[in-house]
Amino acid sequence: MYLEHVNLVVKDIAKSLTFYQAAFPEWQVRGSGAGDWYGKPRTWLHFGNEQQYIALSDHGEGQNRELSGHQVGLAHFAYVVNNLTALIKRLNKAGFSIAKLGSPTPHRENVYFVDVDGFEVEFVEYCSDLVAERNHYA
Repeated sequence: MYLEHVNLVVKDIAKSLTFYQAAFPEWQVRGSGAGDWYGKPRTWLHFGNEQQYIALSDHGEGQNRELSGHQVGLAHFAYVVNNLTALIKRLNKAGFSIAKLGSPTPHRENVYFVDVDGFEVEFVEYCSDLVAERNHYA
């Protein structure tokens, strides 16, 4: 079993793509279309590779949940990367700054960015293949 996709409701797909294209330059648009979502027109797009993707739909209204609050909802989602420094440079070049630093350990470094729609995305680089070391927070 694996996670195939995350479906994000956004306000503007083109603006959202600036973040995700900088984060994942090897990914591409897998498909797109238009339709109706409970009475509201929307455009959708799948951005990813052959194994996974992010689905973006442009019928979003209002604001995302307050990340420092306690509302029910998505706190963040995370991707493992091979080169955290290169990812940070790409996102900085695209106009995005680190929202917060993670808690580095000898076996992990991680950072959090917030995309244009307020979704917090964690990027983590592991320096160990051992699960016990990867998840150790002391």
